[in-house]
Amino acid sequence: MFGKRYDLFTLFGFKIRIDLSWFIIAILITWSLAEGFFPFYYEGLSSATYWWMGAAGALGLFGSIVLHELSHAVVARRYGLRMKGITLFIFGGVAEMQDEPPRPKVEFMVAIAGPIASILIAAGFFGLYRIGQFTGWPGAANGVLAYLAIINVVLVGFNLVPAFPLDGGRVLRSVLWQWKNNLRWATRITTQLGSGFGIALIVLGLWSVISGNFVGGMWWFLIGMFLRGAAQMSYQQLLLRQALEGEPVSRFMKAEPVTVPAYISLQELVDDYIYKHHFKMFPVVDDGKLRGSISTRQVKGVPREEWARQTVDALVEPCSQENTVRPETDAMKALEKLNRTGASRLLVVDGTRLVGIIALKDLLKFLSLKVELEEER
Repeated sequence: MFGKRYDLFTLFGFKIRIDLSWFIIAILITWSLAEGFFPFYYEGLSSATYWWMGAAGALGLFGSIVLHELSHAVVARRYGLRMKGITLFIFGGVAEMQDEPPRPKVEFMVAIAGPIASILIAAGFFGLYRIGQFTGWPGAANGVLAYLAIINVVLVGFNLVPAFPLDGGRVLRSVLWQWKNNLRWATRITTQLGSGFGIALIVLGLWSVISGNFVGGMWWFLIGMFLRGAAQMSYQQLLLRQALEGEPVSRFMKAEPVTVPAYISLQELVDDYIYKHHFKMFPVVDDGKLRGSISTRQVKGVPREEWARQTVDALVEPCSQENTVRPETDAMKALEKLNRTGASRLLVVDGTRLVGIIALKDLLKFLSLKVELEEER
């Protein structure tokens, strides 16, 4: 979902990050407010005033989104759910939960916290706006406060649409989950609604473009594409978690994996192992002792003309928490490590002894078979 991210600050123990894509929407919001919204509703002000109003409105929206997502994160932590942090990106923000809610009540409380926070934020800005009216604050300042009150109400309305992964979809999932006591069924229903809502926004976007509203239409189209993709991915992630959670790595690992000796050249590694077995990572064993691993990524970093002279021993990556797991490790934890590191395989070790290899493709193959056999009709 995210590209390059930067840490901004830490709030209540949560890292607040910003994705590079968010700068696009920040610039567009500032521009649209400065050139369109504020000049239309507040005539006669200078161009500089409109631009600082636009910048203030964008910053206020930034803060509102952070507080909305922070409310999700605080309530999630209150119920013991692990949080990666909060990331702002082109379509808003997301509180990144590492765990699925254990009960419908937890799902409901975490989901509803965001809209409640946005309602309170809107009320706060409206209250400041009314104070400004009575005490004679500058019209430009009051205009920004009115905009922030309105936009937070709009965010509440949009987020409460019962389409996963929007907050309203999560609330609906908690209700359906409580009713049927079936998280998978509830997720399938709400993600189908989310996908349908995404398609509706795509159609709306295309119609807007045809009608002449190119910028607005493109945003509806992109938001629809994002929501549809996020809904489908959310259901797949749930299936993956339910299939793998609680299963040990030893169930999926390949015992007696192909290993390479440390003394061979990179050219021999490429010709006799990589091209022969088609793996991107191999355990390196020297005199029966596990030394670590070597991957195609490391080989690519060496000039082609050096392959015949350079040995595997010079590039071997020692065993660490990043490239190894134990046989009893939960398979879901192994998958999370594969996703975090970008690796396709992990060494399975028992102490200092290599006992197998766990591969991403084997986990996904198991998931595909399990879903096919246990699909609910």
